[in-house]
Amino acid sequence: MKLGFIGTGKIASSVILGVCKSNIKFRQIIVSPKNKKIANYLKKKFKKVSIAKNNQDVINKSNWIFLSVTPKVGDKIIKDLKFKSNQTIISLISTINLSELKKMIKVKSKIIRAIPLPPISIMKGPVPIYPPNKKVKSFFDKIGSTIEIKNEKLSINFWSTSGMMASYYEMLRVMSNWLVKKGIKHQDAQKYITSLFLALSEDAVVNSKKDLKHLVKESQTPKGLNQQGLNVMSKKGVYKSVVNTLNSIHKRLNN
Repeated sequence: MKLGFIGTGKIASSVILGVCKSNIKFRQIIVSPKNKKIANYLKKKFKKVSIAKNNQDVINKSNWIFLSVTPKVGDKIIKDLKFKSNQTIISLISTINLSELKKMIKVKSKIIRAIPLPPISIMKGPVPIYPPNKKVKSFFDKIGSTIEIKNEKLSINFWSTSGMMASYYEMLRVMSNWLVKKGIKHQDAQKYITSLFLALSEDAVVNSKKDLKHLVKESQTPKGLNQQGLNVMSKKGVYKSVVNTLNSIHKRLNN
């Protein structure tokens, strides 16, 4: 199997890194030349990665094609590319839905939308896909955890939450910088904050069969530090802001 990537940004390179670390069997990965820095890095790092002449060359040489460009670029370039009906096309584009993709691609090939995120590079993280597809599920299960969605409208909800990634990292950055201002070395502060939230996330996953409200309750003691932190942030409307932000992203995806 030959895997082709149109677009070599952060998500595409993360998927490629995950694939090359996994036990997925493939003959070659062909990447588009648009982002020369990332394309050359991947080619030097992995023997099975090659750089195509252009986007059409990626399609001509691949069995599976990953569309990993921005929606604006996708609207511009996809309709002019010539796909084959026996190819599997996996779109990683956030705001172009399946019916729009079918009109752009024109041929009756298998088209699946997927939402991998950067941790896929270390073979971690959920990957929602629509529509369900056994081969694509098996592929992503080897580098993450696939969630099959039977309703495309429901997939928009997952796209919305994926838009909170930078906000999460910003929260870690703010806390790390707070420690630095209090006299902690930058490296130590960053290691502590990232390790702490990794541990909390792993604990949440282990206890994921419970409602998350139980973890909220169990992490507090009466008049303790965590209760104080939760109360202050609740009164400041932090959590309402999270919901409002999700609604804003969701609205954009529905337009």
